[in-house]
Amino acid sequence: MSDALKHECGIALIRLLKPLEYYKEKYGTAFYGVNKMYLMMEKQHNRGQDGAGFASIKLDTKPGERYISRVRSIAQQPIQDIFGQINERINQEILDHPEYKNDVALQKKNIPYIGEVLLGHVRYGTFGKNSVESVHPFLRQNNWTHRNLILAGNFNMTNVKELFANLVELGQHPKEYTDTITIMEKIGHFLDDAVSKIYKDLKKEGYSKMESSPLIAERIKVAKILKRSSKNWDGGYAMAGMLGHGDSFVLRDPAGIRPAYYYKDDEVVVVASERPVIQTVFNVEYDNVKELPPGNAIIIKKSGETNIKQIIEPLERKACSFERIYFSRGSDAEIYQERKQLGKLLMPKVLEAIEGDTKNSVFSYIPNTAETSFFGMIESVEDHLNEQKTKTILSGQRNLSAEKVTEILSERPRIEKIAIKDVKLRTFITEDSSRDDLVAHVYDVTYGVIKPTDNLVIIDDSIVRGTTLKKSIIKMMDRLKAKKIIVVSSAPQIRYPDCYGIDMARLEDLVAFRAALSLLKDNNKYSLVEDVYKKCKAQTHLDDSEVTNFVKEIYDLFTDEQISDKISELLSDDSVNAEVKIIFQTVENLNKACPKNLGDWYFTGNYPTAGGNRVVNRAFINFYEGNKERAY
Repeated sequence: MSDALKHECGIALIRLLKPLEYYKEKYGTAFYGVNKMYLMMEKQHNRGQDGAGFASIKLDTKPGERYISRVRSIAQQPIQDIFGQINERINQEILDHPEYKNDVALQKKNIPYIGEVLLGHVRYGTFGKNSVESVHPFLRQNNWTHRNLILAGNFNMTNVKELFANLVELGQHPKEYTDTITIMEKIGHFLDDAVSKIYKDLKKEGYSKMESSPLIAERIKVAKILKRSSKNWDGGYAMAGMLGHGDSFVLRDPAGIRPAYYYKDDEVVVVASERPVIQTVFNVEYDNVKELPPGNAIIIKKSGETNIKQIIEPLERKACSFERIYFSRGSDAEIYQERKQLGKLLMPKVLEAIEGDTKNSVFSYIPNTAETSFFGMIESVEDHLNEQKTKTILSGQRNLSAEKVTEILSERPRIEKIAIKDVKLRTFITEDSSRDDLVAHVYDVTYGVIKPTDNLVIIDDSIVRGTTLKKSIIKMMDRLKAKKIIVVSSAPQIRYPDCYGIDMARLEDLVAFRAALSLLKDNNKYSLVEDVYKKCKAQTHLDDSEVTNFVKEIYDLFTDEQISDKISELLSDDSVNAEVKIIFQTVENLNKACPKNLGDWYFTGNYPTAGGNRVVNRAFINFYEGNKERAY
């Protein structure tokens, strides 16, 4: 993706089902879980590079012994920083106490981070300050082990204001106005309530406070706590939690917007945001890693008993299609094929744009994440060429010479690595006139492979804001003196903000929205903007379930092609000599390529939860009023 676009985060949960001595004997270390967590977090580094956090819980510790450990970082390489700290602490403890080296019981008792329940998190700071206090896991502490709650998630709630008000009504005084704190305090409230009720029952049964503690751990019903907590949640989420006594869970939103996968055998239960992470780290087959169903939670009791429980009635499945286009690792077997298919389905439009002239067309991709879609596109070019070769040879009957037949058969798609990102460059000056020149040099180009008669076809995963295309890529491509520059997006036009964890909050940032506004001006219909604004304002007092997405009206007057052509115009300027054309995937073909992930609200405006319509209307109101705040 040439435009920088941040994803909320990735989660990893590991529950060791055997005593730590088992892993020491079989794998040579009692730190097996910590090592695996390091790998799982590194394998999900693509999901968050601004911060990372790790927490662990030791089971069955004695009073006075530390059983919760947590470390978080916003260093330049946060995962390395976290595990560097952990490794340094472990080594120092063993150096200071040589008797710990081969005694697992002493290690567990005295060395932090070693434990049976482990939670990892990587994040992008999508809004607010990227301070270490914003990094997951979050910790809600209490002297009762059962009331300690550790929470980390890949989520964004659209109705934080309502949820915050609910907490205040319950008599709480949340320390921050954020969805993470709000959700943690909501779960914490019902956790406290459940522990209190169980203790009262045990007291009536004649148990002392000390005798009650292990019985509370047995009787506490995590599914019930989650059902009560999540009653009014509106958003996309894969949320992981650990309770101080050792229960753990991961809950997925009812529309399946955010992804979650799990694996279980007799040694371990693992949950992660991506399937290939589990496959690689634990060396298991694709079919053994299961997708957590929407609206369900995987719950692992302190005893190790593991169940999948429905917490919320599932909605129509609308799993995020951006996961397939861009965010998730392309090493997933399904995602790899889907991305290839996205490239293939674009080929008819590409052939039309180059007027079938494959001989004078060079094909490439930018950035590296678009490579798989590029492979699919090239397969389609080859299929087209083979069909053309067959027709040409058959139409020539026996009049073609051997040399001519050889010439026809030798034609191949012209594939080149045209753009290379210079990862060393950073746009350190924010003043616009200085920054533009720096941005223009973020990519280098390969000279000497393009002729003035050539079309240059570049595939990108998606075009969001268009800034990097306009200020850098197209200008750099133009130096190659191609006749025509065709930029192909494997994603459709991004027309609406996301509100479930992707950093697309402001409508005016989206090049498709700016193109629609420009077309309204061209057609003397810009008054529609005020009409839509009034309709959005008129709905601000309604419940989310009654709100309509009126922003759709901004696009309804124009075809996809008209908006694409206007985007082409906006992203080019008088300094560019080549003809520039932007081609987008259709929503129909996106759904055909990714049939299991039909969440396409950023393309269609069809939000899977009621809160989405309120957010898009708020984004439009902010745009109209010149308010730079986020809509959620």
